[in-house]
Amino acid sequence: MKTVFHKSTERGHADHGWLNAHHSFSFASYHDPSKVHFGLLRVLNDDIVAPGKGFGMHPHDNMEIVTIPLSGTLEHRDSMGNIGVISPNEVQAMSAGSGLMHSEYNHSATEPINLLQIWVFPKERNIKPRYDQKIFSAADKEGKFKTIVAPERAEDVMWINQDAYFSLGKFTLPSTQEYKMKHEGNGAYIFVIEGGATVNGQKLGKRDAIGVWETTGFSIDVDANSEILVIDVPMN
Repeated sequence: MKTVFHKSTERGHADHGWLNAHHSFSFASYHDPSKVHFGLLRVLNDDIVAPGKGFGMHPHDNMEIVTIPLSGTLEHRDSMGNIGVISPNEVQAMSAGSGLMHSEYNHSATEPINLLQIWVFPKERNIKPRYDQKIFSAADKEGKFKTIVAPERAEDVMWINQDAYFSLGKFTLPSTQEYKMKHEGNGAYIFVIEGGATVNGQKLGKRDAIGVWETTGFSIDVDANSEILVIDVPMN
């Protein structure tokens, strides 16, 4: 098994006043040649957006975009006519495909929003753009990893145009979780949202991450009161 450790304090950082962003991978003006991507995972941004502010209408194409609100509410609008508000325990998934315009704004005029914005390279290019959002209850993720995004179309997951899987777990009590890779040749990027965990002897704190690959699975020793995101993606 190969691993790469990404410490939270070594992420890229940009403070634009209305937007306070941390970048796990090279993004905008932040460039680190050792952190361009992890397999087909291209972007993992940890954004705090000021009340009433946000990203105005802008284009995307041929990218799979997943947004996970951690606190606050986010308002989405796009050129397909979709309008929605997503909150914690909801997830947004968008296939930019052949091209679309969208905006994402903090829906609150008084409270900031903290969200994860994640981009994955698509499996098939120039598909018809697609937008979806879904609620996942806290109970779904308590004490286990719940798959929230997958390439299989099913009622209890959100579809992605790639052989990638996103799983979220919330752990009140400490535990050891066994994780099996979903596809041969995939790697996993483990990102600690809250709390802590240990993977392959590497201790992870809040917002630390570790990538693992060339393995069929691994163990995660999860600390009490932790929330963990696992992104299982093809490595090439």
